Amino acid sequence: MHKAVGARLPGIAAILIIVGCAGCAVAPVPKPPVKKIPTVTSEFIFSEAPFAQCHASTIVELADGELLAAWYGGAREGAKDVAIWGARKAGDAWSALFVLEQRPGVASWNPVLFRSADGMVWLFFKIGQNPRTWKGAYRTSRDGKSWSETQELPEGILGPTRNKPVTLANGDVLAGSSVESTLAWTSWVDISRDQCRTWTKAGPVAVHGLNHGIIQPTLWETKTGEVRMLTRASRDIGAICEATSHDNGRTWSAATRTSLPNPNSGIDAVKMSDGTVALVYNHSTTERTPLNITFSRDDGATWEAPWTLEDAPGEYSYPAIIETQDGKLHITYTWQRQRIKHVVIDPKALGR
Repeated sequence: MHKAVGARLPGIAAILIIVGCAGCAVAPVPKPPVKKIPTVTSEFIFSEAPFAQCHASTIVELADGELLAAWYGGAREGAKDVAIWGARKAGDAWSALFVLEQRPGVASWNPVLFRSADGMVWLFFKIGQNPRTWKGAYRTSRDGKSWSETQELPEGILGPTRNKPVTLANGDVLAGSSVESTLAWTSWVDISRDQCRTWTKAGPVAVHGLNHGIIQPTLWETKTGEVRMLTRASRDIGAICEATSHDNGRTWSAATRTSLPNPNSGIDAVKMSDGTVALVYNHSTTERTPLNITFSRDDGATWEAPWTLEDAPGEYSYPAIIETQDGKLHITYTWQRQRIKHVVIDPKALGR
């Protein structure tokens, strides 16, 4: 097993010095040593598709053990033909692609799959021309095959912006949300006490002194009952940011920079059954390569040296990560905007 190095990750000292003030430029971070992670499965969900580009995947394990993945695809990001597409995996093979949501002349964005404690499968997504004007919506299913009609979320509630919600020990569901307006990028948390039927909004969560700051939170509950948030950050920050709630997400600390770099790209984390937090992210301040995974045994206080999922030129981004009932980690991510890749990791193979 590789050694936990906390804040001594490659290039971190340079980040901490350079981003100490809000207006400073962020220097490139040296890539971590190439340490490819052993995988059980590494595959494309599809080899051919009726769309030119795809992005922003999500994945969930269904009650019967099948996997369901979704993403958006179309001519390009924001194009009027962009729809939410999906595929299921039973056994060794992914199904043919199918459309989960499409509105004529209006783009659909950022699907998020989530199975609530009552067994309902939720597909959250956004509808609109761009993130400044989009609207939150959802569909539900009992089996991941037949779906309800599309419902819009109440005004002011966007739902999970890109990452799956988390169910707390007290039964509350917390969804990391964010607003991308002309003047501000700010994170929020939408809270449901009735299994995603109704919502209240908590926040904002921001980096002090920076309006164009952080979006797309990923959340988990710590062993001491706090809720921890990690966020994507703008390039003038250049690092993943974190915030903490001591009251089940109702109020939050200010967000601060972590030791992990970020090139203004999506991240995702999952709290594993053994208490370890797994985080997938791009270890760079400028590029969406390499794509890496790192682990924390202390709820994000320190992070182990990262493993590499992808390190070739191009874009490998917007990861989604879950732990399935068998203890394995499943990751989906954008591969060059052309395909969605699915990777399975057995933590036991890492000596965990």
